[in-house]
Amino acid sequence: MRYAMIAASFALALAAQPPLAWSESYPADNTGTNVRDRDGGTLTAGDQGNSPEDLAITQEIRKALVADDSLSTNAHNVKVITTGGIVTLRGPVNTAAEKTRVFETAQRVAGVKRVDNQLEVTSQ
Repeated sequence: MRYAMIAASFALALAAQPPLAWSESYPADNTGTNVRDRDGGTLTAGDQGNSPEDLAITQEIRKALVADDSLSTNAHNVKVITTGGIVTLRGPVNTAAEKTRVFETAQRVAGVKRVDNQLEVTSQ
């Protein structure tokens, strides 16, 4: 019985806490991004080319990004979309230097004709 009272008190104390302050500084509204992606003018992961060459390019870029320990988790997770040898990079990175590093990494992969750098630097 004593443990039940302690658990109940603890639960009430947690419930009375205000929401985390950081959640207010990072709004969850990404409506603008969703609208942009639905309009058909922006490449998404579904537009990835299925030719062996395009798949190999995407795979090599992804391997290089994941292997680079100097990059943030955001940079490791950017979207890499290859169609006809043209690579599109999309998603957030933490700094302008990371944006450049990801872009240069993609350019160095054999078979890449051009890189369309649509990466966005987040302000955290």
